[in-house]
Amino acid sequence: MSDLFTGLKERLSGKNLRIVFPEGLDERILSAAGRLAADGVLTPILVGNIEEIQSKASGLGVALDSVEIYDPNNFAMMDELVASFVERRKGKATEEQARKILLDENYFGTMLVHTNRADGLVSGAAHSTADTVRPALQIIKTKEGVRKTSGVFIMVREDEKYVFADCAINIAPDSQDLAEIAIESAKTARMFDIEPRVAMLSFSTKGSAVSPETDKVSTAVAVAQEREPELVLDGEFQFDAAFVPSVAEKKAPDSVIKGDANVFVFPSLEAGNIGYKIAQRLGNFEAVGPILQGLNRPVNDLSRGCSEEDVYKLALITAGQALAE
Repeated sequence: MSDLFTGLKERLSGKNLRIVFPEGLDERILSAAGRLAADGVLTPILVGNIEEIQSKASGLGVALDSVEIYDPNNFAMMDELVASFVERRKGKATEEQARKILLDENYFGTMLVHTNRADGLVSGAAHSTADTVRPALQIIKTKEGVRKTSGVFIMVREDEKYVFADCAINIAPDSQDLAEIAIESAKTARMFDIEPRVAMLSFSTKGSAVSPETDKVSTAVAVAQEREPELVLDGEFQFDAAFVPSVAEKKAPDSVIKGDANVFVFPSLEAGNIGYKIAQRLGNFEAVGPILQGLNRPVNDLSRGCSEEDVYKLALITAGQALAE
């Protein structure tokens, strides 16, 4: 396991954080939960029928001694969750509707986080991104001052670590969105011991091309710099001007970014998604994520093609986000 996770596990040791997994019957979730519990880095909470989960775990040879299992159909504190959900939805759900909604494992798991019965949630092995994110946006909601959640990847290759954003959520972010993404991505970077140097990317460097697309990024730079004047951030940059010192010297000699950026904010989802996959497949980087940011409490979304190792790592990241709150 890379140093990225070794250090994270050390910070989590003894903190007794609890992460809920709504997909308790998924083999990858079960195996990862057993491993997390055995390692003693956090307490997994599985959602589903208790007997079915225990039977499946037994068949897989997974010990659940230090794992908690909650069944929404037989949960002793469901009345409290229902009341809290009705209050949170502010008239958008009756008590009867809430009882039905909270039988859904993702809504149930999200309410465990909202009511402090869990510190974070990991889902998506058997659900779409929308199924995971929708309850989080309705219940946990975004932090004050943050309009939208966003998704980043930590790109890791040996001792290299970079943050790529947004690669998962916002299709066409505007200038305000990009500024928020940059600021939140810098916070995520610090969680992984990356001192952020943020580059706002485009197909132009410092006005070398002028279009609505480049104006959007340059405006985002100004907004982010005004909101976080101490943050090392600049743009707009072509990628080489942000990453290669010799190119930066020619294209942006007066910038605080000297070809040494480590947090890269893409101008659109298509650019971010393509960019991280190129780095992953051609550059042999490990892409860790997506990590959702901007929410009041940590909720993270797995790919349906995820492995047990992906579940394990994303759970550690989610606990790390909870620890950093």
